[in-house]
Amino acid sequence: MAAVEAALGAARAAGRPILVTYVTGGIREDWADLLAAMIDAGADAVEIGLPFSDPMLDGPIIQEASAAAIARGATFSGILTGLRDTAWGVPLIAMTYANHAYSRGLADYCNALASAGIGGTIIPDLPAGEAGDYLATAAGAGLDATLMVAPATSEQQIRFIAERSRGFVYAMSVMATTGPARGRDDATGWAVADLARRHSSRPVLIGFGVDTPARAGAAAGHADGVIVASALMRQVLGGATAGDISRAVAGLRRALDAVA
Repeated sequence: MAAVEAALGAARAAGRPILVTYVTGGIREDWADLLAAMIDAGADAVEIGLPFSDPMLDGPIIQEASAAAIARGATFSGILTGLRDTAWGVPLIAMTYANHAYSRGLADYCNALASAGIGGTIIPDLPAGEAGDYLATAAGAGLDATLMVAPATSEQQIRFIAERSRGFVYAMSVMATTGPARGRDDATGWAVADLARRHSSRPVLIGFGVDTPARAGAAAGHADGVIVASALMRQVLGGATAGDISRAVAGLRRALDAVA
C-alpha cells in the first residue's frame, strides 16, 4: 500500500473526515512555506499542481496560478527539487496534465515524482479506459494513481473506475471547470460521491467547488472528505501570507471535524 492510500485510509478508519488541499508549485517564491502551513493546519495530504500552459479542466483561478508559476520560471524539475530532502509529514500528490507524463515517458515521470518524495499522481485529462499503462507504471514506482468520476459518469463506469483508482476516488461535484460553487446544486453534484462509495473500498473525496468551511462540512456528509484548491489559490493570488493560509485551512479542518 502506497503512502496516499495508507494515510487516507487510516484517517477514514479513525472516523476523521479527510482534508486534501492544493498549492500550485512555484506560484510564489514562498510556495513551500504555503505547503508547510497547510500541513501544520491539519491537511491530511496536499496536491502539488505542476503548472501546465493549457490546464483545460481548471477554471480561471488555477489557470492564473499556473500562468503565474510559469511566468516566474517554475519548471517540472525545479518544483520537484524544491520538495526533495524534506520530510513533509503527509503524502504529497502531483496534480497535472497528461502532457507532462507522456512527453517525458511514463517511467521517467513516475520515477521523478517518487524520487522527490511524492506519493500519488492525478492526471485529470487521461480517460480511465486508456490509463492501463499509466496505472501500472505508477504502481511500479510506488505511487498511488487516483482516477476521477463526475456527475455524468454512469454507475457501470464508476464501478470500473473505483476498482482501478488507488489512494482514493476523486469525485468531481460538477461537470465544469474548477472554481467557486456559486449557483450550483450541491446535493445533485455530491450524489456521485454517494454512488462511488458503494463501489469503492478506498476513500471517496469531493472536489470542485468546495470553497468554504460550511460547504466542506456539508460535502463531508456525502463522502469521506474533501479537496480544496481554487479557494486557497484565490487567496494566494490576492497576496495571502502563509499565516493567512494556515488560518484558512484550520477553518476547513474545524468544519470537517465538527462532522465526525
